Amino acid sequence: MNIVLNNISHHLSDKSKSILFVGIGNRLKSDDAVGIHICENLKQNKRKKVLIVESGIEKYIGKINSLSPDILVLVDCTDFGCSPGYVHMFQVQDVLDNTIHTHTISLLRISEFFNMQTYVLGIQPEYVGFGEIISTSVMKRAKSLIEYINNYV
Repeated sequence: MNIVLNNISHHLSDKSKSILFVGIGNRLKSDDAVGIHICENLKQNKRKKVLIVESGIEKYIGKINSLSPDILVLVDCTDFGCSPGYVHMFQVQDVLDNTIHTHTISLLRISEFFNMQTYVLGIQPEYVGFGEIISTSVMKRAKSLIEYINNYV
């Protein structure tokens, strides 16, 4: 986890820049809701704002641009092919240009509408089938991310 936290702090360390965390996912597809859960539990302040878009980020392009953050962080369930709870933060340009899970348009295509640094904070799911409960391993990682972001970002 320390490598992940260093990765996050590296991208978000400039205290002069405003950050918008955007919670993406589907509440009815188990671990796919992890991005929403994380963002719902982040403390907002002058520098750090939160927006929950669920699976309809394309409906919030205008809102995101009107908030005009310096840094945009899309928090989402992401299949890296790794162990459940694995976390990686990367620039949105590194996303494959395809739609996955609940997205109707790729995050890469959506990001073309934004004029700010855009990152994806991806969390590897264990299960994304029908259900409203986030798996134990993914929830454990979500809690550590929430604590870290609330205390250090």
